[in-house]
Amino acid sequence: MAKQPKMPRMLTHGQVWAALDRLAERAGLSPSGLARRSGLDPTTFNRSKRITPDGRERWPSTESLAKALAASGSSIDTFVQLIGDSARGRHSVPLLAFAQAAGAGHFDEYGYPAGKGWDQVSLSTAAEEHAFALEISGDALKPAYRDGDVIVVSPGTPVRRGDRVVVKTTGGEVIVGELQRRTTKALELASLHPDEAEQTLSTDDVAWIARVMWVRQ
Repeated sequence: MAKQPKMPRMLTHGQVWAALDRLAERAGLSPSGLARRSGLDPTTFNRSKRITPDGRERWPSTESLAKALAASGSSIDTFVQLIGDSARGRHSVPLLAFAQAAGAGHFDEYGYPAGKGWDQVSLSTAAEEHAFALEISGDALKPAYRDGDVIVVSPGTPVRRGDRVVVKTTGGEVIVGELQRRTTKALELASLHPDEAEQTLSTDDVAWIARVMWVRQ
């Protein structure tokens, strides 16, 4: 008889939502993409819907969960395993080659991982739930980052002056730099390469900006 996944002794709100996020990742989707594929309102699984306006925890309904499992081709045993992984503190994030990041379909409008083509990379520490990793190739970002380095990027973490950031423009370009100044009209980035000049972008040209949390070399 096949061994059944062990359910954690006590389910928490965070574990269930983390498992649903992982279910979406396994299908190559964002939470909103999974909701849409499940025939639900695209905001059903959004982070903003997980807490009510008066601060109470909102759990996914059994109906929405059943539809998500069917849409992703997964079983309830798989979902229980994902809950168990969350409870044991296993951490992994979607991984994409940096050269692919400029392509269409890999991110939603918030800079969260979406679509197909993602791999997974294990981390030794927890990351923000929508974090992702980019594997650097080539020498364009030396000396800050070298060929083969993996940077962990957190689109849900506030960005401050002096942070290293990843910016995707509305034209599809992906830029890595250090945030120097941010206003309602412009974004000023210092290059990570000492021979390149500072770059100024209009906020209208910025699709999203996300903070680089750390690098695995």
